[in-house]
Amino acid sequence: MATLKAVRGTRDLLPPETALWNRIEAAARRVFARYNFGEIRTPIFEDTGLFARGVGEETDIVSKEMFTWEDRARAASENPQSLTLRPENTAGVVRAYIEHKLGESGQLQKLYYIGPQFRRERPQKGRYRQFWQIGAEVIGPTSSGSESPLRDAEVLEMLATLLDEMGIAGWTLELNSVGSAADRARYNDTLRAALAPVVDKMCVDCQRRAVTNPLRVLDCKVPEDQPIIATLPVIADSLDDDSKSHFAAVKAALDAAGVEYKLNPRLVRGLDYYTRTTFEFKHGGLGAQNAILGGGRYDGLSEAVGGPKAPGIGFAMGLDRLVLTLQAQEGESAPTKKLDAYVAPLGESLNAAALQLARELRRAGLSVELGDGSFRLKKSFEAADRTARKIVILGEDELASGILTVKDFATGTQTKVPRGELAEILKS
Repeated sequence: MATLKAVRGTRDLLPPETALWNRIEAAARRVFARYNFGEIRTPIFEDTGLFARGVGEETDIVSKEMFTWEDRARAASENPQSLTLRPENTAGVVRAYIEHKLGESGQLQKLYYIGPQFRRERPQKGRYRQFWQIGAEVIGPTSSGSESPLRDAEVLEMLATLLDEMGIAGWTLELNSVGSAADRARYNDTLRAALAPVVDKMCVDCQRRAVTNPLRVLDCKVPEDQPIIATLPVIADSLDDDSKSHFAAVKAALDAAGVEYKLNPRLVRGLDYYTRTTFEFKHGGLGAQNAILGGGRYDGLSEAVGGPKAPGIGFAMGLDRLVLTLQAQEGESAPTKKLDAYVAPLGESLNAAALQLARELRRAGLSVELGDGSFRLKKSFEAADRTARKIVILGEDELASGILTVKDFATGTQTKVPRGELAEILKS
């Protein structure tokens, strides 16, 4: 019988690596709380139509990468439902915003999420078919200020703070504006005309996109197409005065906050719902695939999926890439934090008493590993030295007297400690 393994493109996350994941997630939750974001948890799968209408049928995500199936419970009905594992979370958050009528409060909704997403991509380093994202959305009725360029700048300033507090050094922020729907329509016409004489020299996908959605040509990753793409007109030349003014206000606010950025006129992101501000944070330690997070404004997404007007801006960061970045910075030899203590009973008859002692210490806020009385003393010391800063030896004499033997592995000192003082000594 063949050995069962994780499905290609997925993998197990194991200790001690998961400690780094938890550290990243904890930093995100701390920063989000300071900026008044609350957590939202949406279903892992949604109606396929949500992504087709929201993300865009001509995007690679919808046309190539989604895990989609027909709901068996409704397959025999006249209207079988198509379901899809979420390839991104913004559409689901907007769906929840509409379904639960969050806009009726009149307040700006600031929501964050942490969870898995799914795309049928070719697995490679830092890119998996099940991958984890941290993301956030700011959305609400126009009266809540959701359309303001200040919201864009606040999100970007928050992300700069978050990456700094996570310990990501040397990141860069790239910024662009893809304008309004009307701006993009003009730009698509301009691109279509510019592509006409050269598109036959490009890949098959670009030849299709040049007709259906020329903006998506800029997403092409085929190396041979890049020289042609570099000669195409930039979207900045197609922006109207309102879009230019909005983008100028975003940049002015970032300048005032001291957040550094550079303009990238080719940055359009891979989703059709983006309007105006788009951005990516990049890091040189990841090689060619160097984006660690990205996002943008999506002022028409709510209407596209059947909801009210609700301008918004959001982002998503890949945990896989953040972990790779931190591992590269800290090195494989980054020390693992040791537990406070290892309780070693000297004999199986002392196992119950050892559990009681460990319970006392854990309730005092200490991290404790519990040994077993069947271990020889040498084995207990070896196990304790690998996992904890100190070992607490519990023998018959210690149990009777209430005076415990404690050895500190860092100093090599061994002391006698009254049971009532043990927790404080271990904390020191």
